[in-house]
Amino acid sequence: MTRLSTWQARLTSTSAPAAVVLVRLYVGVVFLSEGILKFVRPDTQGTGRFDKAGVPAPGFVGPLDGVFEIGCGLLILAGLLTRLAAIPMVVNMLGALLITKLPILWGDAPLFDGKSGWWDFAHESRTDLAQLCGSLFLLIVGAGAYSLDAGLYRATALAGAAGAGRR
Repeated sequence: MTRLSTWQARLTSTSAPAAVVLVRLYVGVVFLSEGILKFVRPDTQGTGRFDKAGVPAPGFVGPLDGVFEIGCGLLILAGLLTRLAAIPMVVNMLGALLITKLPILWGDAPLFDGKSGWWDFAHESRTDLAQLCGSLFLLIVGAGAYSLDAGLYRATALAGAAGAGRR
């Protein structure tokens, strides 16, 4: 295999079962819909929310986050470059938890006035934690048998085998 095809093989390889499509469906739809909401409802889900949470440059960061969620959500849904798409979503969810949910534990959460403590944190962070775990899962196991990644991996492996046979 060439250097490029080896890199492609590592990125697209997956021995995960076909049932991974269910995780991809959940994770991809949530990221896609949340990304769209950043543009459809900028005051409550996009720039305004980022501003209220104290994120610097909310007019830039909010839409940028939306673009990443839409793009990565679509890639995850298709099972295309799934591991690569999962990386920024892991960072995204860690940021969401640290900036908007962790302050609930010590009662300093501007987005969740009046909520504080473990139970409020657990309740408000449930989707972020599920998205983080789902993204980490996809990063580790890959897209599964029913994915474009699996097809690309097979094509790369076949091309590598054909190239090796010609030598």
